[in-house]
Amino acid sequence: MRIAIGCDHGGFEHKNAIVEHLKDRGFEVNDFGITEPVSVDYPDIALAVAKSIAANENDLGILVCGTGIGMSLAANKVKGIRAAACSEHFSAKYTRLHNNSNILCLGGRVIGVGTALELVDLFVDTEFEGGRHQRRIDKITEAEN
Repeated sequence: MRIAIGCDHGGFEHKNAIVEHLKDRGFEVNDFGITEPVSVDYPDIALAVAKSIAANENDLGILVCGTGIGMSLAANKVKGIRAAACSEHFSAKYTRLHNNSNILCLGGRVIGVGTALELVDLFVDTEFEGGRHQRRIDKITEAEN
């Protein structure tokens, strides 16, 4: 599985830990930055990651900013993207299971690194359940078109 990842200055420490964790688990990780903790405009990173997923260059994405909210707002502007800001385990699992989300957004100022790694594992290890949930995803896609 190919996973795109990116962050702004609010998620720098978390992003680096997540990259190493995913590589240790055997995933191919495509890092869209940042490479040093300097202030950047989070939409630039979010849109680059989201576009790579929409173009099927990556399978899933992870974005980290201060809260996860800004990244999710920007990423969701790309057609075909379902980005979810999560800060606890239930949502990180069910956003994949029921919503088939393809980007997990985390808050570097909201959760610790350990929790972030747990949420990443839940997100990448959970498969979309399909069934009645597919009908709902289809309605989202229809509205997007």
